Amino acid sequence: MDKKFHRRFYAHLGEFSEDFRYMLTHRSLIRRAMRELIPVDFRERLMMIVTEVNGCRYCSYYHAKQALSSGVPAAQLRELLAGSVPQDAPAEELPALLYAQHWADSNAQATPTASQHLREVYGDEKTEAILIILRMIRIGNLLGNTADYWLFALSFGHLGLRPNEARYQKP
Repeated sequence: MDKKFHRRFYAHLGEFSEDFRYMLTHRSLIRRAMRELIPVDFRERLMMIVTEVNGCRYCSYYHAKQALSSGVPAAQLRELLAGSVPQDAPAEELPALLYAQHWADSNAQATPTASQHLREVYGDEKTEAILIILRMIRIGNLLGNTADYWLFALSFGHLGLRPNEARYQKP
């Protein structure tokens, strides 16, 4: 087993501060995004996509349970846990799911073209709701991974790694 920590985590306070500041400046949208604008099963698919890119084991466990209870079929959940966009996901969700994967893979720095396409498909309000959900799960993922990183460091590499850690190699 590779004894190296590969997952993305908060390596410095500035990155966390930037994510937290984003949440503060968009806090009025959080409740509407979670309750009105994005259905629960769609939200869970978005969160699972980002979680599997970032590899947070805590978020993966929690949101897998949430996804099942929100009505995400087990077959889709298996695909999400494998890091894929489900082939039978609702067609109207596919642009957002593909965007979420790209966004997470690029460390929350999606290309302007991808961001513009998301806005064209969903409009401003729904796009902002999608972005707040992506940022919320990113914060959870990176905090969980930061805890694992410290566990890994303090145990001299004996704890904190996932069995498939090398899968999460980040550029």
